[in-house]
Amino acid sequence: MQEFLTNLLGNTQGFLAYLTVFGVLVACGLGVPLPEDISLILGGFLAHKGAASLPAMMVVGFAGILVGDSLIYYAGRRFGSQVGRSPTGFLAKVVTPEKRARVEGMFALHGQKIVMIARFLPGVRAVTYFTAGSARMSYWRFIFWDGLAAILSAPFFVWLGFAFGDKLDYAIGRMKEGQLVVVGVLAVGGLAFFLWRKRLAALRAAALKAAANASPVAAHLLTGSAEVQPAAAPVFELAEKPVGTDRLQVRD
Repeated sequence: MQEFLTNLLGNTQGFLAYLTVFGVLVACGLGVPLPEDISLILGGFLAHKGAASLPAMMVVGFAGILVGDSLIYYAGRRFGSQVGRSPTGFLAKVVTPEKRARVEGMFALHGQKIVMIARFLPGVRAVTYFTAGSARMSYWRFIFWDGLAAILSAPFFVWLGFAFGDKLDYAIGRMKEGQLVVVGVLAVGGLAFFLWRKRLAALRAAALKAAANASPVAAHLLTGSAEVQPAAAPVFELAEKPVGTDRLQVRD
C-alpha cells in the first residue's frame, strides 16, 4: 500500500495534490484499506519538495479526516441496525460482527472517549465511528472527540513528511514505531482504568452493604446521642355539640 500511495501521490502538485490527498483520506474514513497516516506523511513530502504548501496540506489533511469520519458516522445512523448483524453488502465487509462486538465492548468500558482513542488504533477506526452513529451519539459530540484527535495527529504526520522528506522511509518507520508505543500506552492505561473502576465499584458496594446492615442502636452508641423517642400520635374522639352534630376533635 505504501508503494501504491507513493506512485499515486508522488507526482501530483498544486490543486491536484490537495485533491488527491483529500480523496484518499475520505476513502480511508469510509473503511477502504489504505493507510491514513502514510497518506498524511506523503502529503508532507509533497510540501517538502515544493509541490504543495505545508500549512494548506495540514488543513486539507485535517478536513479530509473529518469528512471521511463524518460519512461513516452517518452511514451508521442510517444503516446501523442492519450492518454488523448480518454479513451482506460493502459496509458489512468493513463492519464485521466480530469487530462491532469488540468496539461495543470498548464503548462500554471507555464511553464516548473511545472515538478519540480509535484515531490511534488502525483497523477499528471505521467500525468505531460507524458504531457511534448507530448508537445515536450526538454528531457534535462525535465531531468534538474526533476533531480533537485529528487536530493532534494530522498536522504532526504532515510535518513529519515535510521534515524528513529526504528520508521518507525513515519517517514512515518512525511513525510505525510510534504507533506501537501509543497502542501499548493506551492498552496499559485502559487496563489500569478498568481495574480502578472495578475496585471503586467494589468499595462502594461494600460501604452500602455495611450501611444497610448497621442497626439504629449501634448508630446511637457510636454518636453518643440519646435515643430519639417517637412523637405521640394525636388521639381523636367525638365531641358532642348542642346542635346535635358530631365532628372529630384533637385532644393533646
